[in-house]
Amino acid sequence: MRQIDELTDVDTPAWPELEAMLTAAPVPVRVLPADRDEGRRCLLQLQVTARSSLGALVLNTGGVLLDDGWVRVFGGGGTPGGSLPSLGQVNRFPAVLDSAWHPGTGLVVGQDALGGVFALNGHEPAAAGRPGEPGQMTYFAPDTLEWEAMELGHSGWVAWLLSGQSATFYDGLRWPGWREEAAALAPSQGIAVYPFLWSEEAHADLAGTTRRAAPMREVLAVAADFAERMGPAGPGFLGQV
Repeated sequence: MRQIDELTDVDTPAWPELEAMLTAAPVPVRVLPADRDEGRRCLLQLQVTARSSLGALVLNTGGVLLDDGWVRVFGGGGTPGGSLPSLGQVNRFPAVLDSAWHPGTGLVVGQDALGGVFALNGHEPAAAGRPGEPGQMTYFAPDTLEWEAMELGHSGWVAWLLSGQSATFYDGLRWPGWREEAAALAPSQGIAVYPFLWSEEAHADLAGTTRRAAPMREVLAVAADFAERMGPAGPGFLGQV
């Protein structure tokens, strides 16, 4: 197992290029301040280096809010109550470094305000009920209650988010005024929609739904419960928030 200095002291860290991308992004971006100790703890458990976008985000940010908080990318965590949880907290990293531990179904690296979940596939995605290849991104869609393969790695996913292409991705899931509703949320909140996003009523008239701010854990729990009731299996781990 590599020590923290081996992971942080690299010749070509990803952060300078990533920082430039964050600054130049055509979508609103807010980089949250990092908790240095928590970031290093996460990096050590992950065993990825600062050359990767994943390592750079964990070491240098407390997470990133895009499109006024519509999309949340997890990093090293920040001030309790006023920031996003760390990648380690979301994925229930062990309290004490454990070289044998790994995320069983994949690593949750982001969420959106509707309870959509972005996860990085582990070594055996099919065994975990996930589509795509090992090391690829997948998305739990709140309007279908199913995982979808994204055919991108983590760095490609970050670049995709920062390019503004997610606007097309969210066609059919945004209504007039969505940005203002997302901006009003605390980092621990999501948007509860009724009739539910997967219902015929919501598919026919999303703007006509009733929406309210709710704890993200509630939004995720409702989606997971219905996915288990309506499908052959539940979605598995969606992150602890």
